[in-house]
Amino acid sequence: MILTQAIVEDKTGATKVVWFNQPYLIKTLKEGDGVSLSGKVLMRPEGTYLSNPAYEKLSRSISDFDQLDLTHTARLVPVYPETEGLSSRWLRYIIRPLLVQLKTKIPDPLPEKTKKEYKLLSIEKALWQIHFPDSRVLAKKALERFSFEELFFLELFVLRERMKIAQQPAASIPLNLKFLKNFVSQLPFNLTGAQKKSLWQVLKDLEKTRPMNRLLEGEVGSGKTVVAMTAALSVNKAGYQTAFMAPTEILAKQHFKTISAFFNRPDTFMYSVTIGLLTGKENKIWSRGKTTKVSRKKFLEKVRGEIDILIGTHALIQDKVKFKKLVLVILDEQHRFGVEQRARLCQNKGGQALIPHLLSMTATPIPRTLSLTIYGDLDLSLIDELPKGRKKIITKVVAPKERQKTYDFIRKEVKKGRRVFVICPRIEPSTTFHENGFNQTGYTKSGGGLKLSDEAIASSLPFARLRLARVAEVKAVKEEYQKLSKKIFPDLKVGMLHGKMKPEEKEKIMSAFAKGRINLLVSTSVVEVGIDVPLATVMMIEGAERFGLAQLHQFRGRVGRSKYQSYCFLLTDSPAQKTRQRLKALISSDNGFELAEKDLEIRGPGDFSGSRQWGIPDIVMVSLKNIFLVEKTRKTAKEILEESPQLKKYPLTRDRLKEFGEKVHLE
Repeated sequence: MILTQAIVEDKTGATKVVWFNQPYLIKTLKEGDGVSLSGKVLMRPEGTYLSNPAYEKLSRSISDFDQLDLTHTARLVPVYPETEGLSSRWLRYIIRPLLVQLKTKIPDPLPEKTKKEYKLLSIEKALWQIHFPDSRVLAKKALERFSFEELFFLELFVLRERMKIAQQPAASIPLNLKFLKNFVSQLPFNLTGAQKKSLWQVLKDLEKTRPMNRLLEGEVGSGKTVVAMTAALSVNKAGYQTAFMAPTEILAKQHFKTISAFFNRPDTFMYSVTIGLLTGKENKIWSRGKTTKVSRKKFLEKVRGEIDILIGTHALIQDKVKFKKLVLVILDEQHRFGVEQRARLCQNKGGQALIPHLLSMTATPIPRTLSLTIYGDLDLSLIDELPKGRKKIITKVVAPKERQKTYDFIRKEVKKGRRVFVICPRIEPSTTFHENGFNQTGYTKSGGGLKLSDEAIASSLPFARLRLARVAEVKAVKEEYQKLSKKIFPDLKVGMLHGKMKPEEKEKIMSAFAKGRINLLVSTSVVEVGIDVPLATVMMIEGAERFGLAQLHQFRGRVGRSKYQSYCFLLTDSPAQKTRQRLKALISSDNGFELAEKDLEIRGPGDFSGSRQWGIPDIVMVSLKNIFLVEKTRKTAKEILEESPQLKKYPLTRDRLKEFGEKVHLE
């Protein structure tokens, strides 16, 4: 370690200064230079000194110090995200003179009346105060101004999209109450009040001559599919087609099986519905009780008129898929699709002049702030009650010492004819870098490669005895499968499922699991959405701390879908208080909407819904937790658009909105 020392003095006295590993300062700071220092004073037996302070050379005499406008010291100093070779000091050095030149030349996109109403700083003042604040109060006001601005433009963007949709023409589907009442009466179950309300909202939207743009949001197992199926049947009755798109082949095939099974009864043949399944490798058609495989060419010909409800994956958006009378598009788990994919599916097909109605479905409850912003262009229908007769799922955190007891319980459930899910966070075993940067060989990350850590060199102990070993290792699906099938449950039939498998492998595994040829299924989060195995009564989640509350709630929803008591076991080795807080919230509540709000509060909107990819600044990500600010900006954006729909009165706002739309990609 190299020490560089100096004595500095002013009219009040003198003190010793020590810098560590900065020998270049000998050439930078000369005797007699004026300097401003900022650092920590240390009191040691060998004396008192200023330790490793930031410094700033003064261009004027020390007597004018109070009038100096400093950049790195004697003020609130900005700290920027840093990387090797790019320090906050260097960024301050570059940014400050740029701000001096630009601060009066940057147009302010916020309307004057908005700034006045909410007492917001001007762009000129806010820009300076966010970088070089004169006080903490002004720094906070600058942050408030930019938070408001970004949320305001997000709301403008979403509301403008809503307006564009409302101006497009769509086919009106008449509401045939007699037909629908007859259909609902034939269902093998009674619709809940929430299902009836949501279905009514969807059917009334279909009556309009502008495209429906509705999000059907409901708890896991709440019955969203039957609402979508009834809407599709209403469209079919009017002589039009429906496209039903799912994010995975497993889910697409399940929808095909579920919907065709309902019509596979003599009393439902009267509806004359033809259902198609289109995935990357499969083409099937169901009609009047028979399922037929056909060639892709013949299938595509039938899409042009014969198929009433086409179910599939992303294959539906291929250019070769041409509908003759596509009027309704249903997207399951719509937040899994990008805007471009959605636009391609909803575009005019087969020369139609009308825009299809859009019904999106999600089992991931959306917090209120996100429903007002990210999903603000969608009308919302909620199915917030489960079918009667469902038992509450018993949820429990399992400590390492209770693991064997849990295995014994699982064996008893399997002997009763039940099925078990085991969820793991990752597929392949990997070399894991732990919290302090060391991996299992004692290496640290360094630049583009690895180097042996000082701690590993200094220690003669094996890695397993280092303090790093207390960090819990993530369970890998293949490792877990080997352990459970060979050591823990050699007497049971254990299967494995993950996203890297081929579609036909996945289907074979899921079919075997549903039929009981597999008792216990070890899987990644590929089973998070839509998988329906009524006899599955146990969900065991390894590394539960690595999932968000909303995702854990989704996993839990894969069980409890029958009359049998079901269980969700959360396995974690993490002692972190935050982990306990989150898992405790899951235990105490089975309300997905309530958990979504807690998930947003604990993890943040970016982690909650993948919005890191949307191009939205971090400042908005943080602000999305503030319902009052969200409501305020939404109200303002709505008033501005009502006053000037094309923003002709606000040209600077219009220009900024155009830039905003080019960088944001909502899903």
